[in-house]
Amino acid sequence: MKLPIRWKVTFGALLAVACSLVIAGVVTVRSLEQLHVVQLNDDLAAKARLVEYSLHQLFQSPEQPPPPSRIQSMVRELGSRASARITVIAADGTVIADSAVRDEDLPGIENHRTRPEVQQSLSTGHGQDVRASHTTGERTMYWALVMTGPKHGDPIVIRVGLPMMLLDHDIDQLEHKILIALGIAFLTALSLTIWLARGLTQPLSDIAQAAQRLASGSQTVPIKTTAQDEVGLLAATLNQLADQLHAKIGELSEDRAQLLAVLTSMVEGVMVLDRRGYVLQINPALERIFGIARAEARGRPFAELFRHRQLNELVEVMLRSRTNHESEIVLPLTSRCLQIEASVAGGERDNEACLVLVFHDITELRHLETIRKDFVANVSHELRTPLTSIKGYVEALLDGAKDDPDMAASFLDIILKQSDRLNLLIEDLLELSQIESGRVLFREDPIDVHAVVDRALSTMKPLAEKKRHRLLSRLEETLPLAIGDEDRLVQVLTNLLDNAVKYTPAGGTITVAAKHSSKPGAAERPGGSIELSVSDTGIGIPDSDRPRVFERFYRVDKARSRELGGTGLGLAIVKHIVEGQGGHVWVEANEPQGSRFIVRLPIGGGPRLPAQVTEASSR
Repeated sequence: MKLPIRWKVTFGALLAVACSLVIAGVVTVRSLEQLHVVQLNDDLAAKARLVEYSLHQLFQSPEQPPPPSRIQSMVRELGSRASARITVIAADGTVIADSAVRDEDLPGIENHRTRPEVQQSLSTGHGQDVRASHTTGERTMYWALVMTGPKHGDPIVIRVGLPMMLLDHDIDQLEHKILIALGIAFLTALSLTIWLARGLTQPLSDIAQAAQRLASGSQTVPIKTTAQDEVGLLAATLNQLADQLHAKIGELSEDRAQLLAVLTSMVEGVMVLDRRGYVLQINPALERIFGIARAEARGRPFAELFRHRQLNELVEVMLRSRTNHESEIVLPLTSRCLQIEASVAGGERDNEACLVLVFHDITELRHLETIRKDFVANVSHELRTPLTSIKGYVEALLDGAKDDPDMAASFLDIILKQSDRLNLLIEDLLELSQIESGRVLFREDPIDVHAVVDRALSTMKPLAEKKRHRLLSRLEETLPLAIGDEDRLVQVLTNLLDNAVKYTPAGGTITVAAKHSSKPGAAERPGGSIELSVSDTGIGIPDSDRPRVFERFYRVDKARSRELGGTGLGLAIVKHIVEGQGGHVWVEANEPQGSRFIVRLPIGGGPRLPAQVTEASSR
């Protein structure tokens, strides 16, 4: 059982006090007892000499020795006066008189020759002893001396005895008083010890509780003490230490929170390794990149989590060389391209940050670089084709073709067409660049879809008639107003119709349709949308090419596209215009033949008046 320090101090002090009091009491009792014995012995010696002096006259008579009855009577009188037992013993041990024995019992007393005090007195002149009396049975102190100069016979021993009962009674009373005094002293010591122990240990208890609260991380209450000793110094030091520790903990917590916030908000993946290659920390971005959980990764070897040969080799080289490295890897499953910046943190022990790796996802950057390269190559190619043609015909004219009026006119006509094509290409590039850079602002006006379709059909009608196409419009009777830029929407519909006219064989059918769709798109306003479609009966687009037809300069049939005079930017412009107005555009197959381009536009107004299906072209 664990005792508080207060009770340890109290019990220890009480034990010491109790032992001291017991030892002092025993020593005091023994000392007083010995003092009483010495005093009693002196009293007996004095009484023995007085008795010897009193009996000396009786035995100095010139007559015959006094009769025993006279001696017994005198001894009894002296014993009564001295309050002691007086015994007169002959040299051979015969008891002549005894104040404690009746006259008729005197002959029956046993010989006292063997008594220690008698033997001592016969040998040295006096003797003493303490023992239980054979005659009375009481514990008695004896003091004996030899009567000097008797006139008749052998020496006579005078012995005075005093029962120890009185001494024992006095000693018992003394022990009782000492015991009471010791009890009072112990109770006083108990009270003082508890009070002193509480005064000494209460600050220590407060310090211990404050240390426990400090260890558990809770806010500590300042230790209050008025002591000016070591305990007070310890309390003041602990208060100062607690304040400093809380300040440091607050700073560390704030730094840790900021670090976690930075790591959590970073789009780059971060991983920290120790000198053994064990994962100490990863951030959420790295979890998303590699599809692992932080709890699963921490504390595990790096090679077990990331089974990528190039990445493992990079980590091993850095752990050996302790130098910074940069590398670039491609993940096999997701085809993500990652740029790795590895820095040495300097940890030399286990579970210390030794290596920090930062993963930059540059997949989109590499994709954009590829698109840029393709764009530059396509632009160069598209610009080179008309320029080469113009240069060739100009050189032919300079070489003499200008002298032939018919040939010169033909060459100049070709040069004019190539110049128009070059001009159209440059205009499309500038427009696409302006749209992509955000310099083109789209209006958000209510749009009557019927009016847009009518404008686009009227524009494309002459081209369609040259190829004997039929232009049909199939619009729902009630269409709500769309929201967007009407001129740009006419441009979108015109581009789609132009492609349909170009890639549909002569005598085909091109249909413009519009309907109200209740399916909300990803970026659309509540209330549904309008689906505007352009369908043709042309050559169609293979399934594999449909996802890419809206890329710049992408052509399904490059030779046919150049033959028809397209720039390869029309659908890219369509996509950017539609998406810039919160819409969506895609292409699908038109059953049984051809393609169908669908534009989904957000709704912004009430329904329009009914309209009928009209035929807008002639054979």
